[in-house]
Amino acid sequence: MATRPSSAERLNTPGPRRRSWLPRFRVDNDAFGAFAEGFARFMGTARFLAWMTVIIVLWIVGNVMAGPENAPDYFPFIFLTLLLSLQASYAAPLILLAQNRQEARDRITTEADRRQAAQARADTDYLAREIASLRMSVGELATRDFIRNEIRGELRALLAELDDEDGGEPPREGTQRRPERRRPRPGTPLDSASPRGRA
Repeated sequence: MATRPSSAERLNTPGPRRRSWLPRFRVDNDAFGAFAEGFARFMGTARFLAWMTVIIVLWIVGNVMAGPENAPDYFPFIFLTLLLSLQASYAAPLILLAQNRQEARDRITTEADRRQAAQARADTDYLAREIASLRMSVGELATRDFIRNEIRGELRALLAELDDEDGGEPPREGTQRRPERRRPRPGTPLDSASPRGRA
């Protein structure tokens, strides 16, 4: 029968915390990261390359002119090689740290740009919907020509009804109907039948 592995032998279980005999010290990550970025930025300039070239040339020329007996680092310049190796060994981690910080900033900037782009797209969609609804509502409104035509049609219908009620065409301008004269009844004098005789 197979034995079940203990929690210490499992790979997916973190092991017990071991006590370290080394002293612990905390370093401000932001300050050290800023220093690393400044150092990496300075190493990538032409000034740093010019100063390093001048120092190396002076070191080599001085040791060669001093001779093998008086030169502190004569050919093959072992001490100079050691210094350059130390510089390279420290420069690589600092450059990597600066790159990591730059990647973190780029990630934050990209996320902010993505959120801003999503918000702008949502605003654009909302404005497009509002414009479409306004176009539909404006299209449903009655235009000036439509109202004018409707009023003309109503006026024509009213005039036609008035003509039908009068039994003919409406009187033209400047013409008036004459008042009908009543015939006098038999046996009544003419003066009493006329309006003047009544007065």
